[in-house]
Amino acid sequence: MALFQETEYLERIRNTKKRMTDAGIDVLIVSDPANMNYLTGYDGWSFYVPQAVVVSLEAEQPVWIGRGMDANGARHTTFLKEDHIIGYPDDYVQSPVKHPMNFVAEQIKRWGWHNRSIGAEMDAYYFSARGFAELQKDLPRANFKDGNLLVSWVRIIKSDPEIEYMKQAGKICETVMQTALDKLSPGVRECDAVAAVYRAQMAGTSEFGGDYPAIVPMMPTGEKTSAPHLTWTDEPYENEQAVNLELAACRHRYHAPLARTAYLGQNPPDKLTRLAELTVEGLNLTLAAIKPGMFCEEVEIVWRKHIAKAGLEKESRIGYSMGLNYPPDWGEHTASLRPGDKTVLAPNMTFHMILGMWMDNYGFECSESFSVTQNGCETFADFPRKLFIIN
Repeated sequence: MALFQETEYLERIRNTKKRMTDAGIDVLIVSDPANMNYLTGYDGWSFYVPQAVVVSLEAEQPVWIGRGMDANGARHTTFLKEDHIIGYPDDYVQSPVKHPMNFVAEQIKRWGWHNRSIGAEMDAYYFSARGFAELQKDLPRANFKDGNLLVSWVRIIKSDPEIEYMKQAGKICETVMQTALDKLSPGVRECDAVAAVYRAQMAGTSEFGGDYPAIVPMMPTGEKTSAPHLTWTDEPYENEQAVNLELAACRHRYHAPLARTAYLGQNPPDKLTRLAELTVEGLNLTLAAIKPGMFCEEVEIVWRKHIAKAGLEKESRIGYSMGLNYPPDWGEHTASLRPGDKTVLAPNMTFHMILGMWMDNYGFECSESFSVTQNGCETFADFPRKLFIIN
């Protein structure tokens, strides 16, 4: 059965249709698995083959179209009626002569929507150039438009039940981060520490279990802490070595990322200690400044002015909207905390603010996931903000 009440899904669909109307889109082909989940509840590891949720202004419910063997998964996880779940034959899968989007086009023609304005998520990870070419070939009378991020902008303000799942993810992430810190020790292999992190992510708490996060643990060491997005090796940790920990927990596909940095040894370099103090102070100041009604760029200014006093600058954004998602990213690809972003903060928007300071041969990370509240913001996890010294 679907995770949320049917009334919530119908409200999401109504809000999506409002945006479709504003964009001049009659039919929207949704390929992003997070958006498919958001509109129907569908939750399965089937996004490695083409699939779609088709939303029409003329139909109350959307239609799920996917691989035939995954149709029962749609029956188990969505609120959709039986005739709104359609599986395509398996000879469409990875075929050089036919494509699942040919099947989608046939259904659109069957419903009489082939001559409408049709939106597609043109920059979605799982919507391919070939898929779009097949749609164009089979639907020559359609007026195609870019519907990318249309549903994602609907998702940016969470419902209270969604916020609750993110709070649960935050509690799991506290355990995940503590597990990582407890496992760090000279001689322990990086891969063994990561294995413990994975177990903590899935085991969750005694009250609720975890789900697989959209991004793997990122735990670079030594000089590699100067770079984001590195993972792990099978090398052992060394004494007098820094380790960045960018981790997350997930609850029913809702995420709460959290980043910290640890130092193995008793003599952290002064430059790392100073950078840590500056970054943590900046994170505290920036979180304290957040209020509904601010522009995203105004949040970033607080941080930028703070580090400027130390003669530093950070070119990359300091945060982004996030929540419900699938690999390879937990971000929503909408609002960013960076110069020029005029998105207005509103209650129940959720962000990951990551203050990663990646220098020439060292780095420090400290982050928080939070929701905007009526008066400020609330972090999903409660975990000390500092450079962790592990003797």
